[in-house]
Formats: sequence, structure tokens, C-alpha cells
Amino acid sequence: MPDADPILSAFHETGAYLRGHFRLTSGLHSPEYLQCALVLQHPRHAERFGEMLAAEFRRMAGMVTIGIVASPAIGGLIIGHEVARALGARFIFTERDAAGKMVLRRGFSVSAGETAVVVEDVVTTGGSLREVVEILEGAGVRVIAAGSIIDRSGGAAGLGVPRVALKTLEVVAYREEDCPMCRAGSPVVKPGSRPVHAAN
Repeated sequence: MPDADPILSAFHETGAYLRGHFRLTSGLHSPEYLQCALVLQHPRHAERFGEMLAAEFRRMAGMVTIGIVASPAIGGLIIGHEVARALGARFIFTERDAAGKMVLRRGFSVSAGETAVVVEDVVTTGGSLREVVEILEGAGVRVIAAGSIIDRSGGAAGLGVPRVALKTLEVVAYREEDCPMCRAGSPVVKPGSRPVHAAN
């Protein structure tokens, strides 16, 4: 990939741009999947992406100091921490409880009047980011923006706040009943569910 596109270059370099037959978290099927964990396992990429997102957030915040970076676990943990490092902010994350509701745990707390941004690795529908935004705003926190490394919704996912992505893609996805790969008999894989095999 050309150096002019450092984001996709990093995905291709690390083998993180996968092609096959995947079932996404949304339940849709897609022939493409971007496995951010394979990129972010390399600190140089995580640091660079974090600095790039932090620069966008600073531009959006203007003179306002961002005090909190919040992410949904687990996808947003590494990139959220790197953004917080670049901003000099504290980092917190949400998790799902037994009922599947996104909550703050582990002693994390926020206060009314604080200022935050919300960070995820990949946005498909934006559901997890919206939940984090709602938690923070419900506590009186001002959420300036949300961001991700990849937005695979083509910019269509609504987050309720201004947003930024380092790369916006329109990746084809099908409902299961309309999936041509299913009709062709191709086995579907849930990303992250396959066993890890050591490289030869």
C-alpha cells in the first residue's frame, strides 16, 4: 500500500485486513474484516494512531481541555489509552454487566462538568460508542466528540456527538438471508472465535 495511506498500510503490513466470510457483531455477514488487535499489538502503530486521533480531538476541542478519554471494552482499550496518553488525560473504560448493559466498573467515576472524548477501534453501527456517550452525558460530563481508527459504516453510523475516524470505509455487508457466500456454501467465521496458530 502507498505511504500516503498510513492507516491501511499498517493493516496490510500486519495481516490485519482479513478476507473471507465473517459474521460481524451486528449479525451481518461480510467478505472483509479489519482486525485492529493485529495492528495494535505493535506499540509503534498504537502510539501513532493515538497521536493522530488526539490531534483531531484537540482541533475539535479548541481551547477546551479534554480531561477524560473513555472507551468500551475490549476493542477500545489500547487505542483509548494511547489517545489519553497523547492528550495528557486520564483513561477509563466501560464493560457490559451480566444483563448486557454497558456500565462503569472497577472504581471508575466521573463528575458533572468534566470534559471527555470517547474512542473505539472500529465503528460498524456505532452502538457501543453511543452507549458510552450516554453514560457520560447522564453523569453530566460534556462529551466533545467520539472517534475511531476505522469507520466501516461509510460515515452513516450516528453517535449523537461530532466524530472523527482515521479511515472511513464502505465495506459491503449482507443480512444472513441475503448473503451470497452462505448460498455458495462458504463457512462463516465469527472474528475472534478462531484459534490462534503460530506462524511458521
